[in-house]
Amino acid sequence: MKLKLAFLVATALIAAPSLLMAQEKGGVINVATIGEPPTLDPMVSTADLVGIVTQHIFETLYTFDKSWKVTPLLAESLPEISADGKTYTIKLRTGIKFHDGGDMTSEDVVASLGRWTKLASRGKQAAGFIESVAAADAATVTIKLKQPYAPLLSLLAFNNSAAIIIPAEKQDEPMKEFIGTGPYMLKERKADQYIQLARFDGYKPRSGESDGYGGARHQYLDEIRFVPVPDPNTRVEAAVSGQYDYVDSIPVESFEKIKNSQPSEPIMLKPFGFPVFVFNTKEGLSSNLAIRKAVEKALSMEDMLAAAFGSKDFYNADGAFYPKSFVWNTEVGTEGNYNLGDPEGAAADLKAAGYKGEPLRILTSRQYEFHYKMAQVAAEYLKLAGVNVDMQVVDWATLTQRRADAKLWDIYITHSPFLPEPALMGVLSTSSPGWWDTPARKAAVDPFTSEADPAKRVELWANVQKTIYDELPLLKIGDFNAVSAKSKKLEGVDPAPWPYFWNASITK
Repeated sequence: MKLKLAFLVATALIAAPSLLMAQEKGGVINVATIGEPPTLDPMVSTADLVGIVTQHIFETLYTFDKSWKVTPLLAESLPEISADGKTYTIKLRTGIKFHDGGDMTSEDVVASLGRWTKLASRGKQAAGFIESVAAADAATVTIKLKQPYAPLLSLLAFNNSAAIIIPAEKQDEPMKEFIGTGPYMLKERKADQYIQLARFDGYKPRSGESDGYGGARHQYLDEIRFVPVPDPNTRVEAAVSGQYDYVDSIPVESFEKIKNSQPSEPIMLKPFGFPVFVFNTKEGLSSNLAIRKAVEKALSMEDMLAAAFGSKDFYNADGAFYPKSFVWNTEVGTEGNYNLGDPEGAAADLKAAGYKGEPLRILTSRQYEFHYKMAQVAAEYLKLAGVNVDMQVVDWATLTQRRADAKLWDIYITHSPFLPEPALMGVLSTSSPGWWDTPARKAAVDPFTSEADPAKRVELWANVQKTIYDELPLLKIGDFNAVSAKSKKLEGVDPAPWPYFWNASITK
């Protein structure tokens, strides 16, 4: 029987050890990140780095438990859903304080969800299905849909382009004050130096045990400091020396080096997710499907993965968007469309498509070193096919800004964890950079998102995957495992795609 989620294996999210309950409050931890987040407003960014930091400051109505099921966070319970699947009645927790001392009410939730559907790519994804969001009373919100929309709760729970709840009177665009309900609040930000979060003493955790991103969030630490360390080799050396308590996203080849170090130990999520090449389908060279198909034909995914991750202990060449341990796994669409490595055939296809040597602009960053290594291999295969490759290597914050402008790029390189709900994938949002918006997309995606029956949704997802391969808004490169490092003195931090530090403590 297939597991619903691969994280149920040994590297699953595990509830924080109960022995932490006996530990005293106190301490400061320093977390090395891959760089400076482009914003601290999680609604307007899909960057994982933004979510990692801001999930400590802001909260959503729902989140995910250790089994990746939706669970209440600021909501009191799961919603009451009408028989026709079009009305969600959400009871809110009471006594929740914002960092400025104000009480959270339904007015704040309604205003926040309005901002989310206007600004956030995930919110825009849901907006077309939402008829109204209204306050039934101070502690109850009602969402009415035009038609059933199965991904709604997962979208409300996701910390990426997140439906955070902020005060009704602080809905500025762009955000001016970073006021949330989270266990930690923003104390100071010095660009390119650190983001300092301090314990919010007015925080009201949920009762019971911690449960993945859900359940009780304990505040053992006084402060959490996120420090940008863009160079991956510097992050490795910092982990080996014990300079930081947690080091995010380190090259997999450093696993043994970290394992043999004195102060730190490696953390591996297996499988973590998949790197992708996202095409600009809106304008420019890659808006031509024939060009995208030629790029697909030219590339060897196996060679790119080997360059990026070395040993097969850390990667798997697989074109399916979910591995076999997920209920969503299907090979539909991948046959004859994955890992082709045929630059000569691609050259012929480019000629037939009318390619005249225009630059193919590829955006990548060295802050995720594996992105850069894949880009290097891809560039060589594309050059063999006669493509004029314009490799643009920038910092991650710049990349996330440039990809928002369709005039500046043809391909950008990113990655995604395996998500519990396929509709959370950015490519399915027509407002996500890449801007895939065709009749075929709509014909495949709309039935999938409006179907409530889980078994039927699995079948419909196969059609979505086939449509992705038919129209190529992106190229999946393969599966990979992610490696980070933590101090041996840091307790209560479990393997997670977006590491969190409530429940964490430092042993003396």
